Amino acid sequence: MSSATASRSPWSWIPTLYFAQGIPYVMVMSVSVVMYKRLGISNTDIALYTSWLYLPWVIKPLWSPFIDMFKTKRFWVVSMQFFIGAALACVALTLPAPAFFQYTIAVFWLMAFASSTHDIAADGFYMLSLEQSQQAAFVGVRSTFYRIAMISGQGALVVLAGQLEEHYGGALEGLKTAWSVTFWIIATVFIAFFVYHKFILPRPVADKPTLASGSGSVLSEFVRTFRLFFAKKEIVVILFFLLFYRFAEAQLVKLVSPFLLDPREAGGLGLTTSEVGIVYGTVGIIALTAGGLLGGYLISLKGLRWWLWPMAIIMHSPDLAFVYLSQVQPENFLLINAAVALEQFGYGFGFTAYMMYMIMISEGEHKTAHYAICTGFMALGMMLPGMLSGWLQEQIGYAHFFLWVMLSTLPGFAVVALVKVDPEFAKKKS
Repeated sequence: MSSATASRSPWSWIPTLYFAQGIPYVMVMSVSVVMYKRLGISNTDIALYTSWLYLPWVIKPLWSPFIDMFKTKRFWVVSMQFFIGAALACVALTLPAPAFFQYTIAVFWLMAFASSTHDIAADGFYMLSLEQSQQAAFVGVRSTFYRIAMISGQGALVVLAGQLEEHYGGALEGLKTAWSVTFWIIATVFIAFFVYHKFILPRPVADKPTLASGSGSVLSEFVRTFRLFFAKKEIVVILFFLLFYRFAEAQLVKLVSPFLLDPREAGGLGLTTSEVGIVYGTVGIIALTAGGLLGGYLISLKGLRWWLWPMAIIMHSPDLAFVYLSQVQPENFLLINAAVALEQFGYGFGFTAYMMYMIMISEGEHKTAHYAICTGFMALGMMLPGMLSGWLQEQIGYAHFFLWVMLSTLPGFAVVALVKVDPEFAKKKS
């Protein structure tokens, strides 16, 4: 590590780097859903096309080795931030067009590829720039600022869009203007991140393209990495767990915002855009984060095996909150907040087990690459069920859809019964 790198505090770049990592993901996967719903796109099209946007994260492992081979991680981080900032501006530019849906989906698609590439490079840069003790010390900082990005995008930015909607009027052209202004604002912020990181990010000596270091055959090592992953013991059970543990949540998450926004006569709760930013984008994300933090702490005490079943139950049972909301359609805003917070807390708590399971099965040679493969299957498990969820909801209505979601939790319990976990894995040593 160079003296310049060593003298630069990680606090000067880690919070902003991981805040920047979270913004494009939340814009592509969450904010786009709210925007399209407000602009009159059907639930079928919203769920289908925004679920396709998971694909870059699904196939991310296929090009992650090339990020190592060509250029530095620093180069990829800075370049992708410029590209993402430009893509956000393109969304703002194309929203006023008559064919805005086709144009913006195409831009979101490109942004998703840039974001997933940025994820690979940023995580690699983090490991190259810090000593192991620093990596451990700042892992909580990473996740905290990523969550703050989620709250900023899904919460504050959606609230801002709602305020702009009121300012510009409720007609389609007014709504388009409101969302265009919103995207201009976030594009400006992201370009500022690009400029900041271009000068502030350290230049670790170890950050070199692997091809320049004379590493062996690229193709043979690439193939060997995948062969070793699929040769793991009980690989079928592993894949089933990665694909089906979140089968219910994959369907629910695509319809939460449309359900909150749809009028009561259509089975929804009739909230405003700003109210959705508060309920789902702020209160919900805070509850999700709290559940994740508590889950990680508890696993460290007794290990993953002890907590796996309780976490699966606590993750899936609160889906009943949406059954209640869709059947009763309460008007009490605090009650709606409490129900969404309960479901999100349970999801954050139970998802911790999923993350730790991916770490467990990635142990050994090619740990980083194998974890990336796991995240690809994780994204696939969200993408495929999500694609059809909007169509299904429009066929059977919200009340029956959330009952179907409860039935969809059964595969999640089934895969928990199949997996084997070392009793000592992730347990804090005395």
